[in-house]
Amino acid sequence: MQYQEVQKIAKDTIKFARNHIHSGMSLLEIREMCERKMLELGADSFWYWDIGAFVFAGDETNVSISGTQYKTSDRVIGNNDIITIDLSPQNVDIWGDYARTLVVENGKVVENENIANDEWKRGILTEKILHEEMCRFVTAQTTFEELYYYMNRVIENNGYMNLDFMGNLGHSIVKKKDDRIYIEKGNKTHLGEVAFFTFEPHISTTGSKYGYKRENIYYFESGKVVEL
Repeated sequence: MQYQEVQKIAKDTIKFARNHIHSGMSLLEIREMCERKMLELGADSFWYWDIGAFVFAGDETNVSISGTQYKTSDRVIGNNDIITIDLSPQNVDIWGDYARTLVVENGKVVENENIANDEWKRGILTEKILHEEMCRFVTAQTTFEELYYYMNRVIENNGYMNLDFMGNLGHSIVKKKDDRIYIEKGNKTHLGEVAFFTFEPHISTTGSKYGYKRENIYYFESGKVVEL
């Protein structure tokens, strides 16, 4: 499999989840559903600590922890709820990496433009704006550090804060977890020096119980950043 194919497994799994998540489901059921779907679609394993789907809901969406500490909670989805799903399918040593925050209203997942809860809708739309601004800003010569400082300013200017427990905004896509480099201060590597990188801001507003995440993989083609 190629990178685009493995990333499509993650994208198609989120589409499947949108259509099948409903109030009354436990987070463990959602995790198992997503992991089973990724395996059906061609993943043979999960690269991030052998966990295919990190699932958070409600005020858990505000939490940022390492995969080594993650345990799926026994929370049950409410009639009106917010869920973040972060997927890490793998085929041999090819990774996918994709995350979305979804909103459940009246028992079902609603499309972003139809979300009635203004706070949740604003957070999800802000995530989309951050990705658009990242794509506008970067070139192959932009360093990971430059992207870190610039996008953290954009996050703050939009009234949000970076929740990531390490403070970074993404990482390179490699073959082994320990070889990743991050969108963080001090990293002078140019984005164009890596084959692929993620952009995955995890954000919230001061005093809010809720967080938002949107993750894509990007690469450069003919000098222009492209979503995988």
